[in-house]
Amino acid sequence: MQAARRQPVPHTPIWFMRQAGRSLPEYRALRAGVGMLESCRRPDLVAEITMQPVRRHGVDAAIFFSDIVVPVAAVGLDIDIVAGVGPVVADPIRTWKDLERLPELTPQDIPDITESVRLLVAELGDTPLIGFAGAPFTLASYLVEGGPSRNHLLTKALMHGDPQLWNALCARLAQISATFLEVQIAAGASAVQLFDSWAGACSRADYERYVRPHSAAVLAAVGELGVPRIHFGVGTGELLASMAQAGADVVGVDYRVALPDAIARVGTSYAVQGNLDPALLFAPWEALERETRRIVAQGLSAPGHIFNLGHGVLPETDPDVLTRLVDLVHECSAR
Repeated sequence: MQAARRQPVPHTPIWFMRQAGRSLPEYRALRAGVGMLESCRRPDLVAEITMQPVRRHGVDAAIFFSDIVVPVAAVGLDIDIVAGVGPVVADPIRTWKDLERLPELTPQDIPDITESVRLLVAELGDTPLIGFAGAPFTLASYLVEGGPSRNHLLTKALMHGDPQLWNALCARLAQISATFLEVQIAAGASAVQLFDSWAGACSRADYERYVRPHSAAVLAAVGELGVPRIHFGVGTGELLASMAQAGADVVGVDYRVALPDAIARVGTSYAVQGNLDPALLFAPWEALERETRRIVAQGLSAPGHIFNLGHGVLPETDPDVLTRLVDLVHECSAR
């Protein structure tokens, strides 16, 4: 929380995107036979899965276990998370009539989210809980394409071909994401992260015209509640300055951009988060330690730095390496 607010810290804080998940044997055992969406809607499972990496690794923050499509499923959209594929939408949204099937989200639609957060906050004590939601562009891509897409052909065609419909869809999704985060904050989340998985597929011009206004709407709504806001996207090196202007307090940096370059691009008004390549967790310890120390040292030039991976923990990652990495970051950044 101090790093996110660009305040002095006793050591560089560290948490991992996807730290609650498939790299942990206890997670795989708990999830056996339980679908992803069900796992995200059962407070007992959400609380336990979120806590697992906090207990095991000693990270400085918990990330709320969820999925970006949970809130759109909660408003009644027929969507499923297919193992090995990702979110799949039965009837994609590509027309004005389709948009009518996507109502606004209300807190009454997600009482389980409130319960999950309250359970977690009670167990976490002084460890902050980071709330989680998907950004409008990434959600829209899934809804328009009908599932994961490599090139986002239908998404970009709609964006340019019918900007009015595109903006109406993204405005609805901004309301849904904002409400999803607001419910988590009201229940006790200390910070939030808005995750834009596919924003890097956009040119800077397209991002600023068709994407940033809707992410900014989410971040502005959350900003009124006074918690730090983290904004992260994948492949967004050319967009970092624009993403910062969407209104976050912390700009996430993926592993493709050198941290000094990212700091120069976003300026001194923002903290940064990142950005160890997740693949280096499979390298010999000497190589991993060298890169970790370099990133920690580079982060000192930012007004605030939260150590993280430059994307999520890969399923094959050895959990013991993650625990050892947490200890290393704490040790080498202590001041």
